[in-house]
Amino acid sequence: MPSNLPNLRRLFVEARTEAEESAYSRNAFYNLVLFMSSVAVFSLAAQRMAKVATASQ
Repeated sequence: MPSNLPNLRRLFVEARTEAEESAYSRNAFYNLVLFMSSVAVFSLAAQRMAKVATASQ
């Protein structure tokens, strides 16, 4: 059964120009890459700290 609610994504896209939409998409992509990179860095740091902690026992 289809919903009667408006498609919010489409409303936001229609409210922006093509250049604005492209800038928002690019910014979101870079934020995602930055987030994934920081997760990887913290994961590697935690693994190294765990190895050092187990080696010193």
